Amino acid sequence: MQELLNRICAAMHSRRPKSALQFVLVALVSLVPLIATAQPRVLVYTRNYTPDGKGYVHDNIAASVDAMKKMGAEKQFAVDASDDPSIFTESNLKKYAVIVFSNSNDQAFSTNEQRDAFKHFIESGRGFVGIHSASGSERDWPWYWSMLGGKFAAHPKMQPFIVVVADASFPAVRNLPARFEWTDECYFSDHLNPDIRPVLVTDRSKLVGTDQMKVDVASFPTMLPLAWYHEFDGGREFYLALGHNKEDYVSPTLYGIIEKGILWAMKLKE
Repeated sequence: MQELLNRICAAMHSRRPKSALQFVLVALVSLVPLIATAQPRVLVYTRNYTPDGKGYVHDNIAASVDAMKKMGAEKQFAVDASDDPSIFTESNLKKYAVIVFSNSNDQAFSTNEQRDAFKHFIESGRGFVGIHSASGSERDWPWYWSMLGGKFAAHPKMQPFIVVVADASFPAVRNLPARFEWTDECYFSDHLNPDIRPVLVTDRSKLVGTDQMKVDVASFPTMLPLAWYHEFDGGREFYLALGHNKEDYVSPTLYGIIEKGILWAMKLKE
């Protein structure tokens, strides 16, 4: 790249302006694929699968993919979207800086080789973002729970609740109000990795309908984590439990949290 730029500069100082201009134009055209390949790439993965076909599939998946493609166009990263587990190979994952599990659920992979490829992706120091029901993926794989930071346990009925910013220094929530009302499924997560750093929380004692949940509500933190980050097995991980409603993917609040979370996982500044 540097050699090509040096040759362009030399040509511009040539006494033959016409030939110099031709050279510069050809050189600039040749730069296009170099610029394109330098753009970071994100994989948005959305698989929902159970052998009996009875798993819950969110209707927000298309909206979430559209939102992240828009983020990519705005922030100069490429976005691929898929629900095909066969893409999880060592060679294919090398082109991605971040993998986003967006409203995936139940069995994310169909083979242990695919799990190994994903695990090696994380171990190579790259990024992961989980959105909403991503915490319900791979429910039988403890490594995945630890990597994401926790495992979906239950939620009460859809309702408005107060979200509190627990760590305003984290880029994904830095510009949010200290407290704001949000309507969503409020996820209760168990098997929490002790290393996670919560950035959004809510007071579970203020929720309604928790008495009807099939879990021991008292065993969960009073200030229930709704978003967190950590570093695990060499990678960077960010998880956001909010995001059930498809219309919220155009909300500046949810959109901004996800966008900045991806950039953080990619090790890029906003």
